Amino acid sequence: MTTATDAPTVVRYEPRGAAVQLFKARESEVVIAGPAGTGKSLAALFRVHLAALHNPGIRCMIVRKTAVSLGSTTLVTYEKKVAKAALSAGVVSWFGGSTREAACYRYSNGSVIVVGGMDKPDKILSADYDLVFCDEATEFTETDWETIATRLRNGMLSWQQQIAACNPAHPTHWLKQRCDRGQARMLVSRHKDNPAYMNADGSHTRAGRDYFAKLDGLTGVRKSRLRDGTWAAAEGLIYEGWDDAVHLIDPRPIPAEWTRWMSIDFGFTNPFVAQWWAEDPDGRLYLYREIYRTKTLVEDHAAHILRLVRRCAECCGSTATAHDCHACEACALEWTEPKPRAIYADHDAEDRATLERHLGLSTVPAKKSVSDGIQAVNSRMKVLADGRARLFVMRGALVKVDRALEAASLPTCTEEEITGYVWAVKPGNAGGLKEAPVKENDHGMDAMRYAVAGCDLVGRPQMRWVG
Repeated sequence: MTTATDAPTVVRYEPRGAAVQLFKARESEVVIAGPAGTGKSLAALFRVHLAALHNPGIRCMIVRKTAVSLGSTTLVTYEKKVAKAALSAGVVSWFGGSTREAACYRYSNGSVIVVGGMDKPDKILSADYDLVFCDEATEFTETDWETIATRLRNGMLSWQQQIAACNPAHPTHWLKQRCDRGQARMLVSRHKDNPAYMNADGSHTRAGRDYFAKLDGLTGVRKSRLRDGTWAAAEGLIYEGWDDAVHLIDPRPIPAEWTRWMSIDFGFTNPFVAQWWAEDPDGRLYLYREIYRTKTLVEDHAAHILRLVRRCAECCGSTATAHDCHACEACALEWTEPKPRAIYADHDAEDRATLERHLGLSTVPAKKSVSDGIQAVNSRMKVLADGRARLFVMRGALVKVDRALEAASLPTCTEEEITGYVWAVKPGNAGGLKEAPVKENDHGMDAMRYAVAGCDLVGRPQMRWVG
């Protein structure tokens, strides 16, 4: 194709299945959903890019729930796989934004693609658009979606459209319900739609064989959603009230006066989990930091914890290139946040003693009653009259991904455990479900239960230094 600058821009893309349907769709709301790795986001990005190339002067937007997640994922795909040739040829250029204008990609024919996150909506929602792509749309609330829809009024295209791309979530998710009611059109994407993983004859490419091996290693509801593309809830789900759009929130500064708590579930072959919780003045709990890691000694976890919460206040003045203030007895270290009021820990006496010795802080044996703890967590997940729950998990709370867990297709953080945390089924039990959870992939669930039980079911101890 040739643009207004007469610079030839060759775009090679092989749309299949749902991607072809997306290019032809004219409905005002379109959802392309399916398993992981089917090319949903790529199709939507090409849809927006080609519309901008072919229609001078249109205004488009690419948006995710947070601006940070957009820059590290969606825009990388856009620049490397979609608009690479156009960027190289100067047909498309990047504008980093200003006090008056949002960051965007500018096309030589006058079209623009504004980019941003709903965590910083002021600039991106201050203009009108013809075409909007919402990536990882299950992260959005329905209010987000409807707010974006009010900006589809630029009028440079004969049709205005809002596109969502996502993996399936629970079957009552607002996005699926919107499609079920006929307010939006659902396009079902399958692995055969992605030429990178499947050939036209249905055989797997080399990359596809490796990718499907990972997906086949998933279990439970994660496999149903990410491998099979089913809008599924796990049978016997324990935390039925969990809703990503309600309980999973954007990172935010935590006031120094909020009470802090920690909870610990010990593990070595299984993950060691350390969670940091902040409690606001109304008693709501926020998980804002997490270590979730295998094959690491308790004393090394303790050193990692201290590195996350302390900094050097007065250096010894060493000029050595390998100098480490955290390991230097001559440097004065200070906490960067309030110390936890309590550290609720699993009952392993040896691990607790090791942790206390290396942290220099005491721990409190966690209340281990599983049934009471689960009820307390479920109670906090309920949305109250003020429209808010009393327990939240911040996106990006995980400090570092354990690549061994990731390679084994196991949960890598508490958030990934929740939708697979189910009641055990007892053979021959007429009721079907047993009053105990399946003891598998529940390490973050245990730590979360310890924190909630410590706040809601027992007295509130004060932290003390270990001499």
